[in-house]
Amino acid sequence: MAEQGYRIERDSMGEVRVPVDALYGAQTQRAVENFPVSGLRFPRAFIRALGMIKGAAAAANQELHLLDPEMADAIRQAAKEVEDGLHDAHFPLDIFQTGSGTSTNMNANEVIATLATRTLGRKVHPNDHVNMSQSSNDVIPAAIHVSAYVEATDHLIPAVMHLRDAIEGRASEVDRVVKTGRTHLMDALPLRMSQELGGWRSQISDGVSRIESTFPRLRELALGGTAIGTGLNAHPQFGSGVAAKLASMTGLPFVTSHNYFASLSSQDTAVELSGQLKTLAVTLMKIAKIANDLRWMNSGPQAGLAEISLPELQPGSSIMPGKVNPVIPEAVAMVCAQVIGNDATVAIGGQSGNFQLNVMLPVIAYNVLQSVTLLARVASLLADKAVAGFTVNEARLADLVGRNPIMVTALNPVTGYEIGAKIAKRAYAEGRPVKEVAAEMTALSAEELERLLDPRAMTEGGIFK
Repeated sequence: MAEQGYRIERDSMGEVRVPVDALYGAQTQRAVENFPVSGLRFPRAFIRALGMIKGAAAAANQELHLLDPEMADAIRQAAKEVEDGLHDAHFPLDIFQTGSGTSTNMNANEVIATLATRTLGRKVHPNDHVNMSQSSNDVIPAAIHVSAYVEATDHLIPAVMHLRDAIEGRASEVDRVVKTGRTHLMDALPLRMSQELGGWRSQISDGVSRIESTFPRLRELALGGTAIGTGLNAHPQFGSGVAAKLASMTGLPFVTSHNYFASLSSQDTAVELSGQLKTLAVTLMKIAKIANDLRWMNSGPQAGLAEISLPELQPGSSIMPGKVNPVIPEAVAMVCAQVIGNDATVAIGGQSGNFQLNVMLPVIAYNVLQSVTLLARVASLLADKAVAGFTVNEARLADLVGRNPIMVTALNPVTGYEIGAKIAKRAYAEGRPVKEVAAEMTALSAEELERLLDPRAMTEGGIFK
């Protein structure tokens, strides 16, 4: 059989043909055959977390005198290779599989057992040794928490903070620029460009705070609860021991769950984190309109707003020569749409707990981690290829402000709303500056009009400054 590229493996259900070079065994092969669904695999961050958990579990079991030191060392060495990504090709399973993620937990157990057996020179069993004191039902929820926490702290938060700092830096550079504000896409009162960017910065900072607010619950791990939360077959100190070792490995404050039954039956923390990721996506695309605002402000160059010019990164049309599109904001907007969709999947997955177990763990893991990764990458792109490099068309902005009839709002405390409306309508109809029309329709002096209609002063409180 080996000559034909297969070997025979056995499990509790009988014999299975497994590719001869595969590090995994029978249970993984059964899942390969059972779930040819999407081609989507668990991300590297999740496989890394599994390796970390298996290594920490072996160390904890050794300290509790449940594994002999030589076997524990062999398992730790093999788990470290999985953690480091040396064997990712041997994790072939689709994310659409058994809802507990048992297939992927056994995939890790079998790969690590094979590697450890080679090192030790005697049999290391995937269930009895690598999976000692564990169940798929506590390993997979723990791997979700570990991978999400590590990826958020190592990649997402730094990338979003980089975007925040890039916006803050540009805001200080353009503080002198006064532009026309817009509500309902219609001309409104003036504001400084630094104020507009400052709003973006604040919302991004709030997004970071929201994500970090989830960390106290994300740090809690289900390990030690085993199958249904009772902890059967696990030493009472196993869960806290593994959490302490993972904390040492990552520098993150992992602890054991305050309630194993909640940690196994629900994925409320993953749903919460996904919701905060969705909020950040909405900030980037819709609420703060960072991506969309940049596109609108860059629109033109002749028939649009043309307030700024984004860096020209690539040709924008296969038929229209010279056309350049705002490709980075568009990519950001698409990522945000994906993250919002991922959150809907996670929310549905989160409510899919039946009695003592959630049964959509793989798809929750995949979507949360994809959202973290996508947001981290586009935050950096937005900072470096759009925010950092846009130029301001100051002459255009000054002209638009000067012709904005809504500036008459600053006269309301002096002339009243009704007179102001008449001035604005006449200025717009005749295509004349508000200041010129107001001089004809009110008794205000040129000096008073100059003071009241100073665009910069309007951005600082105007008459009541």
